[in-house]
Amino acid sequence: MEITTQEFKHCDLFKVQGRVDSATAPEFSKVLEKANTNGHFKLIVDMSELEYISSAGFRALLAAQRNCKRMNRGELVLVNVPERIREALELAGFTELFKTFNDPLEAVGSF
Repeated sequence: MEITTQEFKHCDLFKVQGRVDSATAPEFSKVLEKANTNGHFKLIVDMSELEYISSAGFRALLAAQRNCKRMNRGELVLVNVPERIREALELAGFTELFKTFNDPLEAVGSF
């Protein structure tokens, strides 16, 4: 797994590549938590190059969403979600919890 971060004026964009599984989910979670710790609560996760995400990865997304929405500070949105991962999100009932966009600029503009 590789994560690249791009900071914008109103939000942070995280591009995730590879696999987020039980071995890499703690690192993924730490990256998102660090953004919250630094006062960044408007987060975008670009999944265009994500091959796989496990339930541990979903938990990391859910925890970050909870931290972002606490006291109406912001939220975490998803961009370029691959079809297989979108189906897994639907099965887990997570599609209601995350806004999704097909274009990173559209996601940035949503903030």
